[in-house]
Amino acid sequence: MCRLIGLLILYAMLAACSKDGVDSGGYSAPVQTAGTLSHGMIVLGDRLENPYRTETIRDAVVSLYPTKSRNEIETSHLYVRFLPENQEEFDFLVSSGLDLLDYPVDYEILVDGDYYHDPSVAEDRITWQYAVVPADYDFPDIRHEIIDECVITEYDPVSRSSDGIDWEAVEAEAYRLSGNAGMLVSGTKGPKTYPSGRITIVDEDANGGKPFGLAGVKVQCNTFVKFASAYTDRDGYYSMPKKYSSQLKYRLVFKNEKGFAIGFNLILRPASASTLGKGPAEGISVTVSEDSDRKLFLRSAVNNAAYDYISRCASTDMDLTLPPGDLRIWLFPKLSASSAVMVHHDAVTSHSSIKNLIGVFGSIISFFAPDVTIGTANMQSYADVYRAVCHELAHCSHFSQVGKDYWNRYIEYIIASYLKSGGTTYGDGTAEGAGYCEVGEMWAYYLESVMYQERYGGPMPQFGTQYWFSPQIFRYLDDRGFSRSDFLNALQPDVTSLDALQNSLTAAHPDKARTLEQVFFRYR
Repeated sequence: MCRLIGLLILYAMLAACSKDGVDSGGYSAPVQTAGTLSHGMIVLGDRLENPYRTETIRDAVVSLYPTKSRNEIETSHLYVRFLPENQEEFDFLVSSGLDLLDYPVDYEILVDGDYYHDPSVAEDRITWQYAVVPADYDFPDIRHEIIDECVITEYDPVSRSSDGIDWEAVEAEAYRLSGNAGMLVSGTKGPKTYPSGRITIVDEDANGGKPFGLAGVKVQCNTFVKFASAYTDRDGYYSMPKKYSSQLKYRLVFKNEKGFAIGFNLILRPASASTLGKGPAEGISVTVSEDSDRKLFLRSAVNNAAYDYISRCASTDMDLTLPPGDLRIWLFPKLSASSAVMVHHDAVTSHSSIKNLIGVFGSIISFFAPDVTIGTANMQSYADVYRAVCHELAHCSHFSQVGKDYWNRYIEYIIASYLKSGGTTYGDGTAEGAGYCEVGEMWAYYLESVMYQERYGGPMPQFGTQYWFSPQIFRYLDDRGFSRSDFLNALQPDVTSLDALQNSLTAAHPDKARTLEQVFFRYR
């Protein structure tokens, strides 16, 4: 219940803070249909016998090598599950480098999906997280259960005499003994392989419509308790660090190596996952396009747009302050608007009046709630996604410079204007605090326009020029030698009005004072 209340409160805040308005309507759970990917909850069937259980591996060794002693083979790994109590415990597990899954890997999957929430765990709590750890793992003070002792033959098992054992043959025999032989490639004992492939995406309006890499996203695969993950490089290539000889379950986890995660599955999980189904041990390659499953396309397009923005913040390119780390981006299929509320980084929820309103829900909202929301209701193309992400991440760079107290004033103005005007996001610029909105939106619309033009060509877009503030000021100055980093560097915590922005730019560029005076006068 508290999860539901928290999300309802958050939704109300997003409606007020969103760029370009909000559509009515609630979030509807996805429905699986034949021939499409399922984004609902995984439906489990019967529990399967885990071929990597220590006893099963011992049986396989003795079956193939009758003179070997069972006691020569010792446990190398533990299949466990953790139940984090709070944000700190969850973060600890993630930061420790464990590959975590939210579903048990030793069950038949009747209906595949993007997530699982154990029915024994309340919906407003973090669900069980499944992992494989070394046998000598030093367990933290986090609730956990050991499910199976295992021998995972990718690693050298603890053995007093392992010479002469063909561990690939042992693994295949363990699959046979556990009733899982059908999962092996052609049922043979052939050599294992490192799964590899390429994940690509198509932007119909760029790169000649040719696929390019889905960059920095995590690819996960597993067969029972043997699972691995790898990030794609900027061109979309990945290679797993473990060898396999059986069919694997593949999925994309949208927690990017650049330090952002794409989420909102109506579950308590920082990053969304998209199942890719089963595939061969050799790996799979996937091309995502506008004709693909819509959720997969939108998540992938947002991923690449954010990856591109963060990469371009480098000193050798746009030279911009980076958005804060651990950035959370939520996608709302029923919203037509986007926002940079920075809730996960304690903006909004730290505001005194809002803090009193949400009360005990504040910590859980701050942990799982977004920094950025992208309303995808009217997005049809990669280009639609790209401009929205560039706009909101421009706000995130601004936030990194000015902090949450500044941002609270910014959001406070937008909420007040929204309520006073009956739904106009930016108001008319006359209310107290309008300067925060003026300089912030000028910057975001300007950067959205120039990045869009650089990707797609053509004349400079006029994004944001229909409002009472003037992103044209930055475009005019851009044509006269000012850089993007000049503009962002000027947006310091004391720049809360157009006058303050002019003064900040003039102090940094006294030789261009006359130009600045002329352009600011022109657009007042």
